[in-house]
Amino acid sequence: MMIRSNFARRAAFFAATTAALALALQSAPARAESGWGLLNMTQGVTEMSRRIYDLHMLIFWVCVVIAVVVFAAMIWSIAFYRKSQGAVADTTLVHNTKVEIVWTAVPVIILIAMAVPAARTLVEIEDTTKTELTIKVTGFQWGWNYDYLDKGVTFFSRLDRKSDAARELGSGVDPNTVDHYLLNVDNPLVVPVGTKVRLLVTGADVIHSWWVPAFGVKKDGIPGFVNEAWFDIDADKVGLYRGQCAELCGRDHGFMPIVVDARSKEDFAAWLKEKAAQQKEAAAPAAAATPTASAPAATTPIAGVESPATATPSANKPAAAAMLAKANAG
Repeated sequence: MMIRSNFARRAAFFAATTAALALALQSAPARAESGWGLLNMTQGVTEMSRRIYDLHMLIFWVCVVIAVVVFAAMIWSIAFYRKSQGAVADTTLVHNTKVEIVWTAVPVIILIAMAVPAARTLVEIEDTTKTELTIKVTGFQWGWNYDYLDKGVTFFSRLDRKSDAARELGSGVDPNTVDHYLLNVDNPLVVPVGTKVRLLVTGADVIHSWWVPAFGVKKDGIPGFVNEAWFDIDADKVGLYRGQCAELCGRDHGFMPIVVDARSKEDFAAWLKEKAAQQKEAAAPAAAATPTASAPAATTPIAGVESPATATPSANKPAAAAMLAKANAG
């Protein structure tokens, strides 16, 4: 009876603990995905990212099959050809031509079979033709400058102020209270869905790397060079997508996030028009305040010296006549 009573109490305690834990998990705020779901690549929101994922899975399963065959042969050899089973090592075997041909030809065939889809995917990744929008991306320590070529829009994007304040030592701010801590920016890159967007990626100071996993894009920005990349977000995948600089670009490297705001084509067109108008209006006063190159520079008169521009011709004639007469007399 005592054993049953202890067992009943422990069972009741376990049930109560489980219920309390389940209730706590339900009431807790949603967190980012973690655990086993992060071990594999993401399929992304572009056709190219899914092709990269399919290639990755194909190579993965080829490696799994090779590993199973190799380890099965090793385990079978260890189990059935051990000394306790009466096996005797063949000390006269030097080489076997057939075996050597097989273990050379088979890996070559496997590599060729894997190289064909890999090469096809790499060619498609580098195909930046037929793009509809071109954006120049320049990496700085520590932020990104986006220039919509021929659109009259350019802006700088950096870590948002809340994350920047929370990361400071002794700030007293709990990072858990900051939305998307270290993964949010003040000015996201705005692009349209269903549009092939071309990126011209470079660096202003050191090497950076523009990386957004959902797009299947990771391109280095190297000072003095311009690299190309592209993406085409699915038409039904409107939303925010986040990434980071994937290059060790120096101190505070981990505080250089990327946020892409994917909008419908109509919303993007309206945003681009409004942004261009705002920047044009902001640039107008500065242009008006800058003196034109054709305007004559103002000169400050020196005391006692008559400026050539202000000297009267009649005042200069007697002096010139006197000098001429003196020269003739001499």
